[in-house]
Amino acid sequence: MRFIETVFQKLKRHPKRIVFPEGTEPRVLRAAARFVKLQLGAPVVLGRKEEIEKVALEGNISLDHIGVIDPTTSSELPAFVSRLEKLKRYRDLGSKQAAEILSNPNYFGAMMVQYGQVDGLVTGASETASSALRPLIQLIKPMPTTTSISSCMMLDLSNKRYGERGVMLFADCAVIPEPTVEQLADIAVQTGTICRQLTGNKPRIALLSFSTKGSANLASPQKVAAATALARQKAEDQHLEMEIDGELQADTALLADLAARKAPTSLVAGKANVMVFPDLNSGNIGAKLVQYLAGAETYGQILLGLSKPCADLSRGASEDDILGVAAILGLQAIEYRKLYPNEV
Repeated sequence: MRFIETVFQKLKRHPKRIVFPEGTEPRVLRAAARFVKLQLGAPVVLGRKEEIEKVALEGNISLDHIGVIDPTTSSELPAFVSRLEKLKRYRDLGSKQAAEILSNPNYFGAMMVQYGQVDGLVTGASETASSALRPLIQLIKPMPTTTSISSCMMLDLSNKRYGERGVMLFADCAVIPEPTVEQLADIAVQTGTICRQLTGNKPRIALLSFSTKGSANLASPQKVAAATALARQKAEDQHLEMEIDGELQADTALLADLAARKAPTSLVAGKANVMVFPDLNSGNIGAKLVQYLAGAETYGQILLGLSKPCADLSRGASEDDILGVAAILGLQAIEYRKLYPNEV
């Protein structure tokens, strides 16, 4: 059974509410309609009602059981304006300008998820990363244990030899260009935590480099080694059961015979199911190569470090990608107390 089908099965037992700020994007509407048909929960799309209905009619897309909200006319707008004006960043704006900001569906959707009106938010199918991320970072509370917001991607590989029967997580492939040692450590621990929650498997986290265990005595591998040590400490402090190792070359992290030669004492080498890249260049390039050359099913980017489940899609995301990411966020929301026990 494909990984995403197991997610659908679990979510059907506990349907969730997911908001899609890009309500006039046909791929989003088709994914929302399928979310309903699969009985995964109650999707909400944002935008002008007449425009959404026009797109749905042109695409022969049913809006049955899909909530349609226009932020500019919503009855929730005054309450959201009042809450926005209390935030330090927006304190001096005034009600009129605050209402203008919240008429942007991404800002309105961020308020919906922050204040519990929905369980998760999926955006980015037609927005740039900066436009999609800015409202989420500004309006949704961060986790107290993190130093920054980053992301991870779920992959379901056709070659089941790798990861956990083909399921792997890559991070960070979308947000932080040059992560610090502490940020790399946070990315490793948070991605490992999501791995455990979504798959039920023990995370085996490889922090990647172009060298293995000091084979290249240069600044970049040393940074990864330092991040590995810090990640282990963070996991221990939070009482998280996961194996973390680095620095490891990608082939050493994946191939058991090579791992036996290069890192014989490692509990991760040769069987990693989480891959943490040293920077955004390598992470984004690596993920796209695996997606297109190896034909992997990919779901992301799932945002790390926020106190609510959110995702920033690639603008190349397909209808299947959008549906899968929405279901993954719903599954996160089911066990959020287990995922972040100190926050909720």
